[in-house]
This record gives sequence, structure tokens and C-alpha cells, in this order.
Amino acid sequence: MPQAVAATVAPHPRDGSEGPAVPQAAGSDFAPLLKTVKGQGLLERRTGWYARGIAANLAALGVVTTGMVFLGDTWWSMFLALPLAVLWTRTAFFGHDAGHAQISGDRKAARIIGLVHANLLLGMNEAWWNDKHVRHHANPNHVDKDPDVGVGALVWTQKQAAQREGLARWLTRNQARLFFPMLLLEGIALKIYGFQFLRRRPVRERVLSGLLLTGHLALYATLLLSTMSPGKAVVFALVHHALFGLHLGMAFAPNHKGMEMPDPDGDRWGHLQRQVLTSRNVRGAVLTDWFLGGLNYQIEHHLFPSMPRPHLRLAQPLVKAHCASIGMPYAETGLVESYRQALRHMHEVGEPLR
Repeated sequence: MPQAVAATVAPHPRDGSEGPAVPQAAGSDFAPLLKTVKGQGLLERRTGWYARGIAANLAALGVVTTGMVFLGDTWWSMFLALPLAVLWTRTAFFGHDAGHAQISGDRKAARIIGLVHANLLLGMNEAWWNDKHVRHHANPNHVDKDPDVGVGALVWTQKQAAQREGLARWLTRNQARLFFPMLLLEGIALKIYGFQFLRRRPVRERVLSGLLLTGHLALYATLLLSTMSPGKAVVFALVHHALFGLHLGMAFAPNHKGMEMPDPDGDRWGHLQRQVLTSRNVRGAVLTDWFLGGLNYQIEHHLFPSMPRPHLRLAQPLVKAHCASIGMPYAETGLVESYRQALRHMHEVGEPLR
């Protein structure tokens, strides 16, 4: 995905050449950090690392689908919904990284990787995701500019909560306790959003994305209906999508919820302030990196969107030291605590309605 550059977006050039790698930083608190990170080669792409990871993920998907074929029409197949959901989330992480130009600086190559992983393998419109996500990166947690904190099923400020009525008002009162159950619907919702977004695309893009999304549904339905009865196929699809939505939501939930939200009428924040103060890192080791797809280094990812995933952990000590040197808070917590903080924020937003 193109990257946030200050308050604007710097897309890949239309000629397919490599686009800007990092936000412009001349004369800012960000400039010294950018110079250090570039000097250590942390913005250089890791094509081989990604090639091995993508190949391993595709092979694992093949093993699971083969297992479904061999098990056949039996309820034991339901146990494969979990590994398939986990692998789908890995697939989403690769699609996310491709959109950020982490895998390849070539616009066409990155788009192909994104289309295959999102549209074809997941049935999720990569154009919809990139459109939303790039606006989020440009202005994280800004209520007027970040679609991730706009009014939807959930709300993120008490001002938004005060305008809720009817069922939405009840939902807001209880949104903290309903958050994780609602994630069970996210896997299906992503498909619906993708198809709805087609209406906003040019005809050529609409046809390409629509064919791939439809192709995904056809392949998925063929796999299920050729290996199990219609009843079992429906149950498998529901369980699989519920687990996928839960896992994906759990990876994105700790990143910004409960962090600073810029005042739309206040002073304009610089790139470093805007990205660091609104983001939260999650402590952990290899297992955490794997479970969250590198998004546990959310601060580094927001500061350097095109930085390859394996370099984020290497950049973290540099970013922490730089923030300490200029007196800027750097938020980092454990995984469980990150969820607690996010849920506490959602609970506080709904408090006036209770």
C-alpha cells in the first residue's frame, strides 16, 4: 500500500517504477531517526524472506485442503477450520505487506501479489482495503480523517456515542463486552465490503476485482461441496470465517484503540508525533511476531510503512532511543494488557449511555 507522507499520501508512480520509500522528514524530529534507519539498511527489501514465507504458506494451505479431500464427508473435517483460518490470516498479512510495498517496490508486482492473496485466496477486495488503510496511515486515530475510528458498528468517542439511537445506542452501551463476539462476523463482513466497493471502481478495475472475488467464492464453494454434504459445508464455512475474523481482528485490535486521538481543531502534529502517540506496540518474542504478523511493532510500522516485516524488530531499539532522547512517550505493553486497554477505552466511550 502507498505510504503516509505527513498528512498526504505518496502513491507509487503510474509507470510502475519504485515509489517513495519513506515519509519526507526534512527539518523535523523525524529526520535524524530516518537517517539512522536508512544508514543501517533497514528500508531495503527482503524479497527472499517474503518468497520463502509465501511459498511455505501456500504449501501449508495445500496440505490443509488436501486433508479436507482425504477426510471427506465427516464432521472430523471441522477440526481443519482452525488451521485454515490461521493460514488465511497469514495470507492477509502478506496481502497487507504487499500493499505497503514491503515485498516489492514495483507497483505492478505488488498489485499482483495483493490481488492473488486478497481477492483470489481470501475473497477480500484489496482495492477496498488499500483505500481505507492508506487513509488510516496518513492520519491515525483522527476522527475526521481515519476511517478506522469513524462511526460504524462501534464508536470511539463519547461525542460519537451521544448521537446513537435505538439498537445502535444499546450496542454502544455494551460495545466493550460485545467486541470479541462481533469479530466472529468480520470474516464475512470483509467479503461484503469488498463487493460493495466495486461500485466505486472504474469499469476495468471493477471487472478484474469482481472476477477474482467471484472466482474465490466459486473455488471455495467447490472445495466444500465436493468434500462434504451441503449441511456440513455451511457449518464449516461459518466456523472457518468466524475463526478467521476473530484471529484477524485480534491482530489489529491492540494497535491504536485507547491511544491518543488528535484534536481535529487543535495543532497540526508532525509525522513522528502523529504516528508514535497514536500507536501501541505489543511486547513478545517469536510467537507474538508470528501471531500478530509483525503488527506488534505498530509504531515502527507506522513510521516506516514500507519497511519489511523482519526489519521492524531491528528498528525498534532505534525508535525507542530516539523517542527517549526527545522526551516523546513510547507505548509498549503485553498482549493481554493491550486488549484490556482497548476494551477499557470502548467501555469508557459508552459510559454516558449507561
